[in-house]
Amino acid sequence: MSRRTLTALALTAFVLPLSACGSGGDGGGSADASGRIEGDITFQTWNLRANYKDYFEGLIADFEKKYPGTHVKWVDQPAEGYADKISADAAAGTLPDVVNVSPDLLAPLAKAGLATDLDKTAAQYKKEYLPGAWDGQRIPGLPGTYAFPWYLNTGPMFYNKALFEEAGLDPDEPPTTYDELFADALRMAKQSNGRVATLGNVPTIEDFGRYGASLMNEDGTAFTFNDAKGVELLTKYKQLYDAKALDPQALTATPESTGKKFLTGAVAMNPGSALDLENFKKQAPSLYKNIGITDQISNTGHVNMYVMGLMVNATTRHTPAAIAFAHFVTDAENQMAFAKKVAIFPSTAGSLDDPYFTKEDGTDVTRVRVAAAKSLKTAVNYTPVLFSDQMKTVLRNEVAKALQGKESPKAALDNAVKACDRLLKQQG
Repeated sequence: MSRRTLTALALTAFVLPLSACGSGGDGGGSADASGRIEGDITFQTWNLRANYKDYFEGLIADFEKKYPGTHVKWVDQPAEGYADKISADAAAGTLPDVVNVSPDLLAPLAKAGLATDLDKTAAQYKKEYLPGAWDGQRIPGLPGTYAFPWYLNTGPMFYNKALFEEAGLDPDEPPTTYDELFADALRMAKQSNGRVATLGNVPTIEDFGRYGASLMNEDGTAFTFNDAKGVELLTKYKQLYDAKALDPQALTATPESTGKKFLTGAVAMNPGSALDLENFKKQAPSLYKNIGITDQISNTGHVNMYVMGLMVNATTRHTPAAIAFAHFVTDAENQMAFAKKVAIFPSTAGSLDDPYFTKEDGTDVTRVRVAAAKSLKTAVNYTPVLFSDQMKTVLRNEVAKALQGKESPKAALDNAVKACDRLLKQQG
């Protein structure tokens, strides 16, 4: 599975067709979860079959053994077009019983009354999950919690020590704040005559959050990332872009293309996960020998985390079985088993205190895992739940205009906020 899927960087969102909106403004349904656990249900995942077929088939077999009379049909959708597929199923009334969602995919489903409110139907399980993970399945403007927390992810920043050293920077003292990052990046670009960029991607909504900008008002009705901090961040990125401290191709970069530039030494820093270390070792031994590992750059003291959940369809004909299965997949035992197969982290209370996440064995892999697990205890999901895929595109386009000098950073962010607020009203 690609890093894009693992870290939920493909957190895309959509606006449900009006024909799918059924419950007004009260949010998801509160179907009766009492009764016998039986019946046929469908479980949908997001790009997981290729690498984890045995795990999920075993999980389903264990559930069906525990609850005779149940049958789980597993369907797995590709990463590409996943949001469109959910939207089409929601409109057609063919949404599976248990659905793998990110918070921004969940939001329109909850607003349309298609997500079961777990605070009403499964409140007894709340204490089993990290408070931040349970709260991460809430939707601004709606009462309730609309998905079982599943896996979490975060990752460090990798940096090329050799490139830092060539630029006269201390390879053992990487930047930890944005001010330090910008200073180091400008120096590296100057020393290399623009050959080496420190960063390969334009700022995203998460960067504005980590920088300290306010992203949204408290009641979730308007975006605010065009505040003084937001403008300051984009102004700094414009300086990097002009100095070639930000890769010239950053405007069209993808995580994969930036990763390749990091491998070849054209970019000095790149976000990633423990999975990447194995790739470095195989594909770029000279980089692996010089790899530095540090925390995400942040002015807030909190790193960014990505969250996944399992939503129970409010219109399922087998609510008890669907609730029981979603809980079974996300309980502490099964999340821990999954975490040992994939570089992700469980959302269940106490799991991050397991020796697997707290003890290093001298390898880089465990170093990354232990550091990430520790940071997750105070991590924040900076991406607003209501920040849709369309809004991400709007922000990216306006950022590009600012970097190219077509608009001032202030005008670009004002335009982005105005367009995102308009899209937000359409969601309602």
